[in-house]
Amino acid sequence: MVKKKPHSSLRGKKPVNAAKSAKKTPVSRNPSHITNRLKRSEMYGKYLQQKRQEKKQSRIQRVKEAEALGDDKNGIKKAVPRTLDNTREVEPTMVLQDPEVAADEAEDEFARYFHSETPPKVLVTTRPRPSQRLFFFIADLQRLIPKLHFYPRKSFSLKEICQFAANREFTHVMVLSENAKHCNGMTISHIGAGGEMLGPTAYFKVSNVVTSQNIPNHGASTNHIPELNLHGFGTRLGHRVGRLLGSLFPHDAEFQGRQVVTFHNQRDYLFVRHHRYVFEEKKNIKKAPPKGTTPEASQDEQQPLGIKDRVKARLQELGPRFTLKLRWIQSGTFDTQFGEYEWMHKRKEMDTTRRRFHL
Repeated sequence: MVKKKPHSSLRGKKPVNAAKSAKKTPVSRNPSHITNRLKRSEMYGKYLQQKRQEKKQSRIQRVKEAEALGDDKNGIKKAVPRTLDNTREVEPTMVLQDPEVAADEAEDEFARYFHSETPPKVLVTTRPRPSQRLFFFIADLQRLIPKLHFYPRKSFSLKEICQFAANREFTHVMVLSENAKHCNGMTISHIGAGGEMLGPTAYFKVSNVVTSQNIPNHGASTNHIPELNLHGFGTRLGHRVGRLLGSLFPHDAEFQGRQVVTFHNQRDYLFVRHHRYVFEEKKNIKKAPPKGTTPEASQDEQQPLGIKDRVKARLQELGPRFTLKLRWIQSGTFDTQFGEYEWMHKRKEMDTTRRRFHL
């Protein structure tokens, strides 16, 4: 077979494939709509590569703009990342310094606790026949919440327990449930002082329980009344849940104990933490002299450390730590048959998007 010779105009040059040299069409959107698995995987790889290129080009463009303006490269303003928190859907019941809401909260059923007029007194019990592991969690709750008293459940119903607590001047009833020896539920019912049976009653799903014994380098809590930090409750429902949780604690904190209880709401999950803030002071330490100075000059230049350099603050976790998720809230005390629900979490109807939060 005779080998074909290349054209004289192509001698010493590599032929170019016109199909490969054509301009590639950019992937305009996430190819999740493609049904073919192999093609979808290929297009998704191109999609990610294109996103990386766009991100790199935007970074180079910001550097060029900063150089044109004479700014430092390290002082370039970084782009704010998109998260579920800063892109959440606008909740119509969001409270932003509303005087009407403040007036309602000043006269609601929890106002007496926030004004330190009535000290809270909490009764905690369990489901019938609890496991031994649940008692370790109850012992930590007694160190977390002041004036929390444990009574065994035995065979009493929740209505009988609420009546028992009202007769003995308890203000709240807390019932813990468990599954497979792990605490998975917490019911909190507000009774009110004097057996008024005010309500409301809320049920929380409990997860990620870690007792004090399992927290590394944990401290020992004292009998001081802790400070209370309620963070992230922005809607009307969030205010109501936050005030219910806040009514469990006295509001005349003893600051010498340096203990803080935090209820942090993030994406409708309530993270409960118990800390002590510790101040560490460095004594008789002076600033090091600069290099190349004589001993006589260094002695003249040495000065004691300032208050900011001498005293450092840190947090020491005391325990326990756990996470709450609101399932329903009911007006009045616990009554599953005739009780009226103020709010109930319906997953299929409410969780239509990941950016919708209720608290």
